[in-house]
Amino acid sequence: MAAPVSFLWTRRILLTLLAVFAATPLYVMLSSSLKPLQDVTGSFRWIPAHLTIRPYLDIWETVPLGRYFLNSFLVSAAATLCSVVVATFAAYAVSRYRFRGKRVFTVTVLSTQMFPGILFLLPLFLLFVNIGNATGIALYGSRGALILTYMTFTLPLSIWMLAGYFDSIPRDLDEAAKVDGCGALGALFRVLVPAATPGIVAVGVYAFMTAWGEVLFASVMTNDATRTLSIGLQGYSTQTEVYWNQVMAASLVVSVPLVAGFLLLQRYLVAGLTAGSVK
Repeated sequence: MAAPVSFLWTRRILLTLLAVFAATPLYVMLSSSLKPLQDVTGSFRWIPAHLTIRPYLDIWETVPLGRYFLNSFLVSAAATLCSVVVATFAAYAVSRYRFRGKRVFTVTVLSTQMFPGILFLLPLFLLFVNIGNATGIALYGSRGALILTYMTFTLPLSIWMLAGYFDSIPRDLDEAAKVDGCGALGALFRVLVPAATPGIVAVGVYAFMTAWGEVLFASVMTNDATRTLSIGLQGYSTQTEVYWNQVMAASLVVSVPLVAGFLLLQRYLVAGLTAGSVK
């Protein structure tokens, strides 16, 4: 039965309005990044009077954007890799085995997402400083400390998501693998991991996006050498002036890895977020 014409037109109008609402900020960012600074700080014009790519060249000189980019990539990639590996083993144990305290563990893991990050900021700061004073290992201000910090809030939800995905995979696959001579780890790596690839990719994308755009912990746990993009972008604002065109250009540039990764992994991400399709 065909939908009424009024419904079709209403849907088109609403979708058009939503598209305009979402695209307008992107257009403002793009047009502002192609304007000279005096045009950006003056009266706003929808159609730029002067176009220039100079802001995209200056962003690398005004602040050490390349170093911030490298720091963010290393920290985000390492936090993502560690979270995915640990979450895979933990989720496998939660999904496939019964053990004392299993329910308490799963509830505790998920309940950590209820608390704001500011509650963990001071304890982690004091912990890293005291460990450094006691052992001589300089954790505070290092990439390693930031990776561990990011894992405290990416790992719990990763475990919960992967455990739910593993639950959707029939246990008959495990039994068939064991009949063929695989042990617990063999069944995990040869059967469950390939079958759960969409879920693992979804967890990886979530962990990477969370670490890439994190601001609170990076503002305290980093120094000039380990500063990430989310904090480094503040360098375009000085005491006397704000380079708005460079801010817009840099914001677009640092968004490229996330957008490209999302487009490349979209098929796996959608499948991972709709866990259960492997049945």
